[in-house]
Amino acid sequence: MIVYFSGTGNSRYCAEVMAAHLDDELLDSFHFIRDGIAAELISDTPWVFVSPTYAWQIPHVFRDFIRSGTFEGNSDAYFVMTCGSDIGNAEVTLRALCEEKGLNYRGVLEVIMPENFITLFRAPSPEKANQLMDRAIPLLKKAVDRVRSGKEFPEPKHRVGNGLKSGTVNKVFYKLFVKAEPYRVTGDCVGCGTCEQLCPLANIRLVDRKPQWGPNCTQCMACINSCPTEAIEYGIRSKGKRRYLCDREVKR
Repeated sequence: MIVYFSGTGNSRYCAEVMAAHLDDELLDSFHFIRDGIAAELISDTPWVFVSPTYAWQIPHVFRDFIRSGTFEGNSDAYFVMTCGSDIGNAEVTLRALCEEKGLNYRGVLEVIMPENFITLFRAPSPEKANQLMDRAIPLLKKAVDRVRSGKEFPEPKHRVGNGLKSGTVNKVFYKLFVKAEPYRVTGDCVGCGTCEQLCPLANIRLVDRKPQWGPNCTQCMACINSCPTEAIEYGIRSKGKRRYLCDREVKR
């Protein structure tokens, strides 16, 4: 079973590619996370957990989703992490998580996808985004072959500073940047409620047809990148920046 978490579609797309080529079940963790429901899942096939990379780790909300759930049947667990640059030393945390859950860690795949974290970086042009997604497909197909044959994923590249990035920097990132206070809307907001519907933590509610953010943001970028009128800004950090959503459909 392929289980995924996605804010702007990169990880969803990769999960759909793998599900299509493995002819396996696909499950979105969104409603489990949003509604605080502990998953109780069974799969005869290996578990493939797909998620973005937040400061060189899997998102805390997805980690907690796995930690709180039960995953029975097949005990093999593969991880696919989409990222704008690299996943750091995320495998250390993933190994520990699998040990905690009684799962057999089978490796993590690093997949470079278009940057979506526009509160800090810039999204690529549509042409560059398509190039990155095209490059990801052969990598995902090789991963499918490994899952099908029961082989582990190759070890991620070991880069200088990986431990620091996935350790100290991750903690600083969550302390300083994972917050909703800077979010605001401009006069272009039409009160459609898209941001409210897409927030995985139910952290947004409409008041007089204008969104208000609570304290439980995970910085998934769903609200700011999905706004149909681009009315959401993150202070001045997002002003003038291209928004990004992966709306590519999987070719079967």
